[in-house]
Amino acid sequence: MNHISHLKSAAVSRRAILGLDVSCFTYAEALAFANQMACLPLGQTVISFLNANNANIMYADAEYREVLARQMILPDGVGVDIAATVVYGDKFPANLNGTDFVPALLTYMDRPKRIGLIGGLGDVAEKAAMNFKRHAPWHEFVVVSDGYFDDADSVAVAERVEALKLDILLVGLGSPKQEKWVDNYIRPEHARLVLCVGALFDFVGKAVPRAPRVVRRLRLEWIFRLLIEPKRLWRRYIIGNPLFIARTLRQAFVVRVLGRPYLHGENLTV
Repeated sequence: MNHISHLKSAAVSRRAILGLDVSCFTYAEALAFANQMACLPLGQTVISFLNANNANIMYADAEYREVLARQMILPDGVGVDIAATVVYGDKFPANLNGTDFVPALLTYMDRPKRIGLIGGLGDVAEKAAMNFKRHAPWHEFVVVSDGYFDDADSVAVAERVEALKLDILLVGLGSPKQEKWVDNYIRPEHARLVLCVGALFDFVGKAVPRAPRVVRRLRLEWIFRLLIEPKRLWRRYIIGNPLFIARTLRQAFVVRVLGRPYLHGENLTV
């Protein structure tokens, strides 16, 4: 799918993390940009979030990398901040993780929007929609589908999105499925702004607890998640995080020592 995007016109610098350009917005700039894209009469902007886990997935999945290159990428989590510091000498201006950024965006947008939700298990999306409504009551929230539809049902789900005449679409199918699904099935007439939001509905719908605020301020929420879901997440964090750092160090060597741009996969075996 060839999205019409306003990404290239955005006056914002970018830093490449493992070869993928990630936007360097401040929090205020990111909110203003996303709001502006949601208000345009034509075109479409797709926003995804890069963290250490889906950066590792992207490293091994060429199709996923190509999909992300067609979307606007925001930095999510301490891992990509470490990568930016190692490679470029400074972290990103803001941590724009979807779990916090999307609720903040809903509050920031003062014009009422019609917002669709796709994702979650069972009634999680419905509970998330109700909590979003309490959070920002001037918007309208519509559950399009849960996240457990077959590939054969994707066209029908996309047709329902089109029929609903949405301004914004939130897709929480997990990475890399959500980004690939949006790239394959969602067109500019479906919504001006599309955000790939991962596990956001689980948190907003209270299906999964969030870390205490002090833990989030310390950028240690990943440890909290590992402690409450060790069987599901141990491989992502215990193996994935060191692997991501190793790959980042290889990129830093190319950029800072060899003095040339990093090209994904060039004689790298990590």
